[in-house]
Amino acid sequence: MRKKIVAALTAGLIALGSFGVVDAMPREQIAKIQVKKAKDFKYWTKNSVANQKLVKFVTDVTDKKSKNFIPVEDRLAVFDMDGTFIGETMPCYFEWMLYLERALNDPNFTPSAEDLKYAKMVDSEIRAGHFMTGKFPKGIDIGEAKSQESVFSGMTPKDYEAYVRKFMQKPVEGLTNLKWGEAFYLPMVEVIKYLQANQFTVYIVTGSDRPAMRVMGSEVLKIPYNQVIGTNPAIFAANQGEISADDYAYRHDDYLIRGGLTQKNLKMNKVVAIEHEIGKQPVLAFGNSGGDTSMLNYTITGNKYKSLAFFVICDDTEREFGNIDKANKCVALAEKNGWIKISMRDDFKTIYGDKVKRLQ
Repeated sequence: MRKKIVAALTAGLIALGSFGVVDAMPREQIAKIQVKKAKDFKYWTKNSVANQKLVKFVTDVTDKKSKNFIPVEDRLAVFDMDGTFIGETMPCYFEWMLYLERALNDPNFTPSAEDLKYAKMVDSEIRAGHFMTGKFPKGIDIGEAKSQESVFSGMTPKDYEAYVRKFMQKPVEGLTNLKWGEAFYLPMVEVIKYLQANQFTVYIVTGSDRPAMRVMGSEVLKIPYNQVIGTNPAIFAANQGEISADDYAYRHDDYLIRGGLTQKNLKMNKVVAIEHEIGKQPVLAFGNSGGDTSMLNYTITGNKYKSLAFFVICDDTEREFGNIDKANKCVALAEKNGWIKISMRDDFKTIYGDKVKRLQ
């Protein structure tokens, strides 16, 4: 009997430990990070060239005496999200893991046979390590997006937000002491806070689901919902049915529900979205993959103001799930296009905090 009790207690402690309930930096603490001047950066290595170039740029363009001065209304910075300032390799994108949670693990939801089959395929590809090696099947991005919107179709925006918040409490895989809602690259949070302190307007421009990214990022980063640009789900009135928006009037007993995929906000679509929703060319851009090429190049090409593009390189294999082959390709891409490289391995003093460790 005593052995059974000890075994049960041990199992309970292991389970609690795997959830990492106390050791990560809480969202409210991340939100309080403040960086007003160069000396305030805490999470970058001392001799980081990327950090020095950013500080030099901001110091220059905010100086009214400088020929490169940028008026406050034109100080626009755009950031990709996954892999740029939140984790994307534990073991995949936040929104993809949210999708798999809904399709495969939610006891209160029954997916269609088609969605179930697709989710199992996506999960299998992720578990095989094909995300980080770039061996995903062609078209999986769009296929996943369609299936993702399908499994959340019919949910109200409020219920979807609650679902995202609940998922944010789930531990990431492969790292200790870290929940999804805390999976921010602390050095990049400092960058965003530094820009905001210097009167830059910061936009998130992501390929991920816009409502989910609003919940994940807006509160922590003090970025208003209308400054989050992402992939939009179709939105309908509950009583609308099959009638098109052109022919339907919102009724007093209506409420909004999610529908299917509209258009994935990837690659050149990011530039189109910036033009539609911001209407001005940014002066700073931050990304981490080839899918950000258009946004980064758009920012630094033909700009009337001094402008820079930064590229986060996934080269940390000790504290994160970096991939050296992919990192080398990203370095070559950055050098080809004139982007400033940010090495997660060399430039980040910490990534998620020192108590977050990679499981070997």
